[in-house]
Amino acid sequence: MQLLIKKSTAAFLLIAAANLVVAFLAFFVLPPKFFYDSAIIIYDKYNEIGYFGSYPLTILFYKIIGFRYLPFPIIALIQYPVLIYILYKIGIPSNFEKLNIKNILVYLGFFMIAIFISMPSKEFITYLFIAVIVLFCRNERFSFQKTILITALLLIVFGALYRPYFALIPIVGGGMYLVSFINFKNKTVSTIFYGLLIAVFLSLTYGILKGKYFSEISREMVNSTRLVSGDANSMITSPVKTDTWYGEIVGIFYGFFTVNLPLNGLKYILSPQIIIFVIWQLLLFYILLVRFSKCLKDRKKYRYELLIMFILFSFFILQGVFEPDLGSATRHKIGIFPLIYFALYYEYFRKELQ
Repeated sequence: MQLLIKKSTAAFLLIAAANLVVAFLAFFVLPPKFFYDSAIIIYDKYNEIGYFGSYPLTILFYKIIGFRYLPFPIIALIQYPVLIYILYKIGIPSNFEKLNIKNILVYLGFFMIAIFISMPSKEFITYLFIAVIVLFCRNERFSFQKTILITALLLIVFGALYRPYFALIPIVGGGMYLVSFINFKNKTVSTIFYGLLIAVFLSLTYGILKGKYFSEISREMVNSTRLVSGDANSMITSPVKTDTWYGEIVGIFYGFFTVNLPLNGLKYILSPQIIIFVIWQLLLFYILLVRFSKCLKDRKKYRYELLIMFILFSFFILQGVFEPDLGSATRHKIGIFPLIYFALYYEYFRKELQ
């Protein structure tokens, strides 16, 4: 019996196989800075292992599954197929073999998964968690209201246990959802703008209560320790100090545009990896913006897709508050790649469900 395979599936498997080789070779060719986090996770020099926080939980996770005792290339051969299998379970678009901008962005996404999450990484756990949300929303077993409630609770729990800013996603996303009902001339841009204002409000409120704003305790604190480091040449530095309310507002808006529309990243002309990210990010953000707009125009039809979009753009907004540099921004975006993958192809997945 002749075995037939769709062109789209063949393309998916071929690209995955090629990047499995990249994942395996990454340990031998990437500079040491790519493995700083991995070394912390595997060796646990300061005995950080525990049940709360991204590093303690990740260290515990890799100890339990035994990966801390394996060579990095072997970890890549196990970990990368798991990540790709998740995308396979979400679905393969029928035109995945065709060369267009959207597909090329995803092909590059496969490559970046191999580069950034083929080793022991906090993003591996984030990726698995995000995949649960995407597969849950894609299944549509529960009512839409229950899906929203369960998704919000999952994000809050993940934020409480692992990465605190994930707990803010339901607040920013929920605010954007309410704002999206207002009849603005440009609803998409207005919704994102008010999402930014919500992030500003949260940071200023935190500053009043705790004495320091969000960007002070995250981006600025991280960057202050590596001002002379050659490994941080893409640091995101606000043009105004963020220790005042107006400085924090400028810093949040500056961070959002730097992370999501990084035109200022073009100045790193001698760092081709940064230029590639800038181009990838600009095209990705534009396409997602257009698709977000489409969901807002027909919110009843695309309600589950719109939920994913609110989570995604809330994350983009919060990245503008917390990301210390473009390298971290790229790695964290790859950590939520299942969301991006679903958002880019939601029309195909809708047809598949029907």
